[in-house]
Amino acid sequence: MSNRITSLFGIKYPIISGGMVWCSGWELASAVSNAGGLGLIGAGSMHPDNLRQHIRKCKSATDKPFGVNVPLMYPNVEEIIDIIIEEGVKVVFTSAGNPKTWTKKLKEHGIKIAHVVSSSKFALKCQEAGVDAVVAEGFEAGGHNGREETTTMVLIPQVSKSLTLPLIAAGGIGTGSGMLAAMALGAEGVQIGTRFALTEESSASDEFKKMCLELKEGDTLLSLKKVSPTRLVKNEFYKKVQEAEDRGASNEELRELLGRGRSKKGIFEGDLVDGELEIGQISSLIEDLPTAAKVIENIIDEFNHQLEKFKNIPQF
Repeated sequence: MSNRITSLFGIKYPIISGGMVWCSGWELASAVSNAGGLGLIGAGSMHPDNLRQHIRKCKSATDKPFGVNVPLMYPNVEEIIDIIIEEGVKVVFTSAGNPKTWTKKLKEHGIKIAHVVSSSKFALKCQEAGVDAVVAEGFEAGGHNGREETTTMVLIPQVSKSLTLPLIAAGGIGTGSGMLAAMALGAEGVQIGTRFALTEESSASDEFKKMCLELKEGDTLLSLKKVSPTRLVKNEFYKKVQEAEDRGASNEELRELLGRGRSKKGIFEGDLVDGELEIGQISSLIEDLPTAAKVIENIIDEFNHQLEKFKNIPQF
C-alpha cells in the first residue's frame, strides 16, 4: 500500500494514531510506528519538560517515523515548538488554532506539517498556509470538535474536492471497513483516536478503558459548545455541564466548572464520576483492549478483505 500519505511520512500504512490527551504517550506512539503506522505523541496533556522526555523515550523505542500533536490553543506553545525542533522530531500535527502561526518555522527545520480542521473553509486556509497535509475530522470524533457538527461522511468529500493536498480522514474511523469508506470518499489516509485510546499501550487509566468498553450508542454527546465543543461520556460531570448550559451559564462559569485538570482526573486518574471523559462515538463498537500492533493488523486485514469483496460486486 503506497500513496501520497505513506510517501510523505515514510510509513508502511496510511494510518495515524491521534495525539490524544492523557492517552498518547511515547509507548502508544512507538507501538503504532513500529507496526507500520505513524504514532503521535499528544503534547496537549504534557508540560514542556515532560514532552521532551516522551520524545526521547519514543526515539529509543522505535527507529520508525513518529510525530507530535500540538493543540495551538494550549499555553507554552512556543516552548513546545522549540523542544520539537531541538529534539529533531520530523512530523508535527497541529490543531485548534491558526496553521499559519508555526508552519513556516517548522518547515524551515525540515518538519512535515499536517493540520486538523472541521470544514472545507479551514482546509483551504491550511493549503494557503503551506502545510503538507490536512486532517479533516468529523463530528463523530472524541475530544475537541468543530462547531460545524459536520459528519465525516459529509466532510471528507467536501474537503477532498476543495484541496490538492493529501487528505487524512478522522472521526468515527476504527476499522478496515471505515478506512476503505474514507478512501472511497477521497481520503488517502486515516487518523484514528478512540480505537488506539483503547489499547494496551494507551496511557489512559484501566478504569477509563474498561468503562469505554461498556458504552452503547448515544452514550456520548457533544457538549461545552460555548467554550470548546467536546464529545463527552454522559457521567455526573457531563450532567453538571448540561445543567449549566441549559440555564444559560456564561463562558466564565463553564470554564470555572471545568477547572484545571478535569480531563486528567477522568481519563488518566480514572475518576469516572467527576472527571471529564472524552471518547468518540465509535467506542460503542469496541469490545476489547488489544495491542496497537494488533489493531493495525486487524484494520489492514479487514481493509483488504472488503476491497477484494467489492471487486466481485456487479456494476450497475
